[in-house]
Amino acid sequence: MPAYWIAHVTVTDPEQYKGYQALAPQAFAKFGGKFLARGGASETHEGAKFDRHVLIEFPDLAAARACYVSPEYQAAKAQRESAAEAMITIFDGL
Repeated sequence: MPAYWIAHVTVTDPEQYKGYQALAPQAFAKFGGKFLARGGASETHEGAKFDRHVLIEFPDLAAARACYVSPEYQAAKAQRESAAEAMITIFDGL
């Protein structure tokens, strides 16, 4: 059963964020992640407002979790932490 990451992101330092953008796709690819939505127009009707929204599909929950804790993603996350505010949720699909 597929699983997903949904990330809500507001970039605060675009130059620093480029480091995350350079590293994160390697982690997603290693664990079979496929972008279903990334950026684009959005509307926030409830809750905190973020500028970008990303939906990534993984083959299963184990792969989604493994990606997040992988050294590859943790290196990318270190680049993102001082460059953006983010909320990431990993969840099982139907």
